[in-house]
Amino acid sequence: MVAATDPRGLADALASEAARDALWLSVSTSTAAMLVSLVIGLPLAWLLARVDFPGSRLVRALVIVPMVLPPVVAGIALRSAFGRSGLIGEPLLDLTGFAFPYTTSGVVLAHVFVALPFLVISIEGALRSTGSGYDGAAATLGASRWTTFRRVTVPLALPGIAAAMVLAWARSLGEFGATITFNGNYPGTTQTMPTLIYVARQSDADAALALSLIMLLVSVGVLVALRDRWLVTA
Repeated sequence: MVAATDPRGLADALASEAARDALWLSVSTSTAAMLVSLVIGLPLAWLLARVDFPGSRLVRALVIVPMVLPPVVAGIALRSAFGRSGLIGEPLLDLTGFAFPYTTSGVVLAHVFVALPFLVISIEGALRSTGSGYDGAAATLGASRWTTFRRVTVPLALPGIAAAMVLAWARSLGEFGATITFNGNYPGTTQTMPTLIYVARQSDADAALALSLIMLLVSVGVLVALRDRWLVTA
């Protein structure tokens, strides 16, 4: 990809307002989706790893479903649930006047849908690998379940949690099918780098190649930076 990209084409792509807007939207929505996924996924992963409750296998299976859905099917599922006439979207629209489709919030929602399973499964594995012995020791010393979770469980699993966050961010950054199916491809609002590359590929293969290289460089740069800071012990 590097060898095939014309430096002049790369410079033109970097100077393009559409590329800058799409890149910013991709990075910002991926970061937002990662944080939302963490807020939802960390307690859920802890529940699956530490609590033996009826229906845990069903919950885990439901969490994994977005990983195996074709991206377009994921977008249709989101539209069925959160569209203007969807199961959740219609009452939400009636109550608040807000609808997710064709908005930046809808992009974040699509990213969370596809990235959350990766984060939950990764954190669950990290929590299981640390075992529950330290949790029990903290409980015998009088620590509450919340204190144990905050002061013992999370610090022990932190490298795995950081790795899960990076994985969710990377999956979100590359999301295409669910995003374009649920939100369309509107510059400045829902057009991320993958959807911009898709449009560019139809009319200018060289521009699409340059945009792809930009996305590759950003992805690798961020992942290397995070690895050096957070993941060296993961």
